[in-house]
Amino acid sequence: MPNPLDNQPPLLHRTFMHAFLSTLGAAFKDKGVVLMLVIAPIIYGFFYPWPYHSEVVFNVPVGIVDNDHSRLSKTIGRYSDASPRLKIHYYQNQAEAMQAMYQNDIAGFMVIPAGLEKKVYAGKATHVSVLGNNSYFLINKYVQTGFTQAVATVSAGVEIKRSVAQGAYINTAKTSTQAIPLRIDPLFNRTEGYGAYVVPAVALLILQQTLLMGTALLIGTWHEKKQQNATAFGWLGRILALASISFLVGCFYYGWVFTIQGYARGHNLPGTLLFFGLYALTVATLGCVLGMWFRERERSMQLLIFSSLPVFFVSGIPWPTSQLPLPLYYLSAVFPSTAGMNASVQLNQMGASLSQVSGYLTHLAILWVTFFILLLIVQHVQIQRYRSRSINDSSQ
Repeated sequence: MPNPLDNQPPLLHRTFMHAFLSTLGAAFKDKGVVLMLVIAPIIYGFFYPWPYHSEVVFNVPVGIVDNDHSRLSKTIGRYSDASPRLKIHYYQNQAEAMQAMYQNDIAGFMVIPAGLEKKVYAGKATHVSVLGNNSYFLINKYVQTGFTQAVATVSAGVEIKRSVAQGAYINTAKTSTQAIPLRIDPLFNRTEGYGAYVVPAVALLILQQTLLMGTALLIGTWHEKKQQNATAFGWLGRILALASISFLVGCFYYGWVFTIQGYARGHNLPGTLLFFGLYALTVATLGCVLGMWFRERERSMQLLIFSSLPVFFVSGIPWPTSQLPLPLYYLSAVFPSTAGMNASVQLNQMGASLSQVSGYLTHLAILWVTFFILLLIVQHVQIQRYRSRSINDSSQ
């Protein structure tokens, strides 16, 4: 009588090198896997930074409601219009300007109150109001900054004239308007552009998601063919093969995408490459776990494709992880991208040393060991279930 256990999925890829070479061959023979591991991240590298290419916003349409109609209010309007950040439109009243903002004709407007010039030269307290559309925080920042600079420049001129009228020398009056000059030097994002802020971080998320989907796709295919099981050394070979593909694509990002886009890069290149090797291994191991868990080729695409945005939001890039609700804070630690995105930016863009990002590297190492142990446990559980089901079927 045949033994029902003879038909169970065997432990393939018993040696490290055989598993490594076989996985590379299987990955490049599978069009879907090649699409996810190679083609998709390369396409993202071209097109994702494209909308942010201009980096700095110019000529933001804004409005001015001048209720004073004085020489001072007209000066404020001229200085505002001279700002490269702003393009000025005048409105008769606040309601008209508000309607224009609702229709997205302008991004904000400034209201100059009646009697402004008289109060300023009389030394009485007064103010102008700037109302912005906060739907686009970057544009709103430029609206507020442009108006603030214009009003501050006009105010400084008024102070200088007042001091000279009271007998001060003009050079002394100019100095007294800003006794301690303020100089702001952005270190790692010289243009203060949105692209230089978001693209280097999101690139690591792109590489994670494509590697997860490609790996789970391949393991799911093997699962359907009952070729998914392997020894511990076999799994190490599989993982290294898949991680090597992602590592080469990551070098394309670090060496070409960031260079052609003009982003800060290469400040600690050896540390960046060492980190990314560990990152790729960790993500590939998680992909193997998910592939064994999903057990179907298409399931990985169905579930993972919707995870990118939530994973980004808890990564600590758009919002500090310390400010997240406690459950989300702990959940963020499960994703390699949380440590990976922060470590990559600090190493490649900011020039941090390995010791300064040792916490992130330790985090990734712990995740890799945890995922690998979990992978072996999932395989063991599936083998035991298969054996139990085979025995039950044979007894019937």
